[in-house]
Order: sequence, then structure tokens, then C-alpha cells
Amino acid sequence: MNIHPFAAVRPTPAAVPRVAAVPYDVVDAVEARALAAGNPDSFLHVSRPEIDMPDGTDCSSDAAYAQARRAFDALRAAGTLVQDPEPRFYAYRQTMGSHVQTGLVATFDTKEYLAGTIKQHEKTRRDKEDDRTRHIEILRAHTGPAYLAYADEPAVDAIVERVCAAAPRDDFAAPDGIRHTVWEVPSAENDALVAAFAKVPAAYIADGHHRSAAASRYARGNGFAGESRWFLAVAFPASQLKILPYNRLVADLNGLTPEGLLAKAREAFTVTDAADGAPAAGRHARMFLGGRWYDLAWEIPEGADVVSSLDVSVLQDRFLAPVLGIDDPRTSPRISFMGGVRGLDELSGRVVSGRAAVAFSMYPVTVGEMMAIADAGAIMPPKSTWFEPKLRSGLFVHVVD
Repeated sequence: MNIHPFAAVRPTPAAVPRVAAVPYDVVDAVEARALAAGNPDSFLHVSRPEIDMPDGTDCSSDAAYAQARRAFDALRAAGTLVQDPEPRFYAYRQTMGSHVQTGLVATFDTKEYLAGTIKQHEKTRRDKEDDRTRHIEILRAHTGPAYLAYADEPAVDAIVERVCAAAPRDDFAAPDGIRHTVWEVPSAENDALVAAFAKVPAAYIADGHHRSAAASRYARGNGFAGESRWFLAVAFPASQLKILPYNRLVADLNGLTPEGLLAKAREAFTVTDAADGAPAAGRHARMFLGGRWYDLAWEIPEGADVVSSLDVSVLQDRFLAPVLGIDDPRTSPRISFMGGVRGLDELSGRVVSGRAAVAFSMYPVTVGEMMAIADAGAIMPPKSTWFEPKLRSGLFVHVVD
């Protein structure tokens, strides 16, 4: 695979903790405004510009993109964000409790994305692609990295490990307790890293499908000239990654009583009482209904393909669609999704508070399953994977003009 060093625009060391922000797509405007309150340096002013505009502003409006550009330019003019003097790579480590993962920050080839060497496992939505493409066009930059996985390559890992033996450039703990550490890869290592990564046969988009698609659209529209050909990403060895469950909430019972829904569940699954909401293994899900948890268990027919065998597929095909009427989870307003990082108490709390009628706790998909599906050219159901920890925005920006 091709990788390319780049001269990142990034915060000064003193500004890093103030600038670093959660990705634009994991918070809504209300949450983003609260996170950025009192902090003019937060990158959320760039990634969620509507927080500095009147309530109800369309985040996909021309005015919002112009506000994002003003916020980006202001951070650069103030010296809060500064461009590195030469192209380089970076190592980026995240520590969440006992879990540690270290990725390589680089720019990746949009031509390899279009050729399928950078592989997808989710469909993208045109409106979201349009939004990210417009964001790149107005800011002339990739402001948030895609999150890639690759099959462990010892030659790459050895260089990254050597780089991380030195003192880091940035090291801070975010408000959520996750530690973020950044090393500059010496430019003398650039050629060795490019050669080592050339041994990697493929990369897999773990998170950032719309960012990747938008970057490729932008590159093609610019004839793949110069920096427009390359898009910002952090690539992690697959063995280091952690996937959490992506849980489901349904707003109503589709005309059924709780007792009627439970009876339908018994027709589709083996149902038993459960002490809590954590499935112990795959081919199980937990359902929170009427103030109680139930375990739903099933078998997979011999010869079933990998996509239809996924727990999220079974729940959708056997229960959410035929019983609860969720025919298309991508578009139905009656279903919502919650990343496992939020915890089971919050999941069940949505039902207890009346904000949902029933909740489903899933067992997480494995990295191997995700890669196998992408290798097969297949697509996973929506909201199948929640990778944690999330990359912070604002630590690296790739300027494309």
C-alpha cells in the first residue's frame, strides 16, 4: 500500500489539550456546544461550526461551511495551529484503561480507495458524503482522520515501536480519561516506513467511511493533483483494535403490548430471564422490556454466509423487521443506536424514562469478522461496529491546497 508523509497543521504543544476534540459525528449540536463552552480553541468550532451560530442552523448550509473556515483560519492566525515545516509521519497512541493501541498517522492514496485496496464494510449515504466533500472544498483541508486497520506487519510495527521509545511530542489525558500520546517520526525514517507499508496488502476502514468517500470525490474532482490525491488517516494493527457493541433502541412496540412482543420473541428465539444486559457470547442478544432483561439465543443454519450470520443481521431479519416493523434501519426514524461505550445502565435507562419502548444489547462483532466481510466485498448492516477509543480531531490536519 502507498502511504505519504505530510506537513500537518497541528496545535502547539501547549494548546493540544484545548484543541483536541471528539469527532464531529459522535455528538450532536447541543453536546458539541456544551463540550466547547468557554474554550475558543476547541476544534469543535471547526468541525461543528453551527455551535457558534443561531440555534437551528443547518449544519450543511453554505453559512455553516463559511463559519467553519473562519474558525479554522482564526486558530491558524492566532498561532494555536501551526503547520510543520516538512512532511513527516506521526505515531499516535491511545490508552483507555488497560487497552493500548498505537497507530501510524499518514496520508493514504485515494486511488487505492477507489480500486478497493482500502476496503469498506459499510454503505455510505450521499447526503453525508456531500457534507464532508463540501467541508473539504471550503476549508481546503482534511480536518478529521479516517480510522484504518491493517493486518499486522512486523516491518511497520518495528519502526513505530522504535519511534515510540523516544520522548513524545504530545501527551495528555482528555476529559473522558483517555490518554493521547503523539510522537514525530524522524524524517530519516520516511523512506523506510513507505517501504515497510508497501508490504501491507490492504487496509480496512474501521471508522470514517464518509470521510474516505468524500476525500476520494474531492481528489477525483481535482484530477488527483498534488495533495488532493491523499487523505488523512490513522492506521492501526488489527490485533490492537477493540470493538464494542452497537446497541439498538426502538421507539414503540409496533402496536403490540409488552406481553405480545415477548410472545413474538419466544417464537423467533430461545428466551430466558437474564440477570443483566451483557450477552456472554455471540448468537445471543439481550432485550430490555418492561423493566427486565431477557436473553435471546439462536442457532445459525449450516452454510449461512458471514453477513447473514452476524448477530445484528439475525436480530434485524428475525425480529426487528418482521415483528417491530423496522424494514430499513438506515432510514427508519423509529430505531436509534447507542455505542457500547455508553454502558448498559444508560441503554436500559432510555426505556425506563420512556424515551424508547424496548432496547437490545448486542455482543460485539470481531475485527476478524469485519475484515472477512470487507475481503468478500460484502457490506455489514448499519451500525454494526463501535470502535473505541475514538480518534481526536484537531491533532492533525492535512491541507490539500
